[in-house]
Amino acid sequence: MLVIVAPGQGSQTPGFLTPWLELPGTREHLIHLGEQADLDLVVHGTTSDEETIKDTAVAQPLIVAAGLVTWRALLGDPADTAGVGALSGHSVGEITAAAAAGVMSEDDAMSLVALRGRAMAEASAVRPTGMSAVLGGAPDEVQAVLARHGLTPANMNGAGQVVAAGTMDQLAALAADPPARARVIPLKVAGAFHTEHMSPAVAALKDRAASVAVSDPGITLVSNKDGETVTTGAEVLARLVNQVSNPVRWDLCMETFSALGVTGILELAPAGTLVGLAKRALRGVESVALKTPDDLDAARRLVETHGSSEPATPSQEG
Repeated sequence: MLVIVAPGQGSQTPGFLTPWLELPGTREHLIHLGEQADLDLVVHGTTSDEETIKDTAVAQPLIVAAGLVTWRALLGDPADTAGVGALSGHSVGEITAAAAAGVMSEDDAMSLVALRGRAMAEASAVRPTGMSAVLGGAPDEVQAVLARHGLTPANMNGAGQVVAAGTMDQLAALAADPPARARVIPLKVAGAFHTEHMSPAVAALKDRAASVAVSDPGITLVSNKDGETVTTGAEVLARLVNQVSNPVRWDLCMETFSALGVTGILELAPAGTLVGLAKRALRGVESVALKTPDDLDAARRLVETHGSSEPATPSQEG
């Protein structure tokens, strides 16, 4: 069974979309997506510097657009999802996954993520906050140390990785006093996402969500909230709104992939992070990170090898 995943903020790098614009129609597609977000995503995906694309208001639409561009490049017809057993996205990647699953249009997805990025950037500006990855360490001790420093485990990523979020002072204290046998790595994000610091963004998203037309997902969709599959468009949208100030449970998503019987996992651009986690947590599962068009042949072979015309269900095994 094939799972396709969409990455979250922090996965972008300067110029990562440049090779994709060589594919026929991709530049026009990216221009259109950028118009929905009121951003020049061609510039941001090709020539903007690291500091510019770190800006939450730029990064989030850029990442969702990249996922949608590579989804279309992979399938040709984005509605032709035969062979895709399940979809999931990490943090803002859930919007990519929701659009790919047919829950909302690409235009609504880009409009929603543009608002999400702006609202979260505004919330981040209230007080200097950020995030750091904690790699390794005993899980109980990691949780205890985060609690001691007043930090939130905002991303429970599995495979020995937890992302701590809070004020810059709290993160500095963590760096000076980390859990035993753990490394602390500051992330290139502009705020403490998926914590109470993002609460102001929830109200803005809730207002916008009221005007988004939704359909029930045409593919099994696995939610960051609790790793559960979500079957109605209304529930997907509600979770997308509330997710902004609540932790990402990617560890539970990967447990669900395993329960569904995953044998292949494919990550849309800007790819690499989620495949890396899968290699450690889902051993034996074949994976492809779709970083450039050079990876398309391997990605299509993965779809052919692991794809199924049967929809995945949590009770499926093998």
